Amino acid sequence: MKAAIYTTKEELEIKTIPEPELSPGGAVIKVAGCGLCGSDIVKIRQKLIKPGTVPGHEVVGYIDKIDSNDVFKPGDRVVIGHHVPCFDCVYCKNENYSMCRQFKETNIIPGGFCEYISITDKHLANTVFKIPNHIPDEHAHFTEPAACCLRAVQRAMIIPRDIVLVSGLGSIGLIMGQILKHFGAIVIGTDILDDRLRLAKSLGFDEVYKYTDDDEISALIRKNFQQEGTDKVFLTSGSLQNISTAVKTIRDGGLVMVFASIPDNKSGIPNNEIYYRELTILGSYSPSPEDLKNSLKMIEQSMIKVDNLVTNYNILDINKAILATKSNKTIKSYIKIL
Repeated sequence: MKAAIYTTKEELEIKTIPEPELSPGGAVIKVAGCGLCGSDIVKIRQKLIKPGTVPGHEVVGYIDKIDSNDVFKPGDRVVIGHHVPCFDCVYCKNENYSMCRQFKETNIIPGGFCEYISITDKHLANTVFKIPNHIPDEHAHFTEPAACCLRAVQRAMIIPRDIVLVSGLGSIGLIMGQILKHFGAIVIGTDILDDRLRLAKSLGFDEVYKYTDDDEISALIRKNFQQEGTDKVFLTSGSLQNISTAVKTIRDGGLVMVFASIPDNKSGIPNNEIYYRELTILGSYSPSPEDLKNSLKMIEQSMIKVDNLVTNYNILDINKAILATKSNKTIKSYIKIL
């Protein structure tokens, strides 16, 4: 089968590899397409995966082969969560599902950027969902990233009228803002790109500010929304400036949600700011199966709008998609396999 494989050249190469085998109780999925996640680009650019790896995890496809199962059948169009928690360990019992050891060990085989993948019985029982007929493939693939956002919003314990700044308006920031609005927050967005500011406004953000420096953003928020600063800040880009922006704009006693990795962790921790101002710094990484189910429902019901966020690419053009995404020419790339 055809697959996009990581090489040592910081890019993917199209090669032919064997099709995966059907696992006991599992299924083989014919991949229709797979979203290009920011984490895929980070792993490729920073050489964090082994040569020969097939990346990709935001999979939409059709069940091609399946072992005995009462819920799914060949031909079903599905979206898939790639990790499955055990629901029984200390992490799962404390709802830290993405820290579960089984969660980290389970995965789709070999990866989403190929023609077929194999999934286990655990996936079928917990993280595979039929896609409603009216949802296009390129919209359905947002299920997993939207579920990540949904979990972050829930972890931040958003209450109605919370004033929230979303710093970084890529696909994650734009989805995060929509979910925050659904939970009743007053949402402010900031970014350096005018087109993303306009898009955020069209998606229901209460206000958007072009980023120039932290002092200006802080002054605008305190003048127009709340003198003390924002109640919460969501960091949704990998900019080294993000922590500084959060500290400048947040009110004393506020919460900062970290939802992006930073190269080489060079940001530093503002220890005294956290201590004296009683700030809460919270991270959120990956969703639970329940979050996946709920995010697909939110996409189905247009609570999350993704129409203007995605650009389609053929798998043969996957390196163009990586370059376009990294250079901000596209917001989110969807790689068609079929």
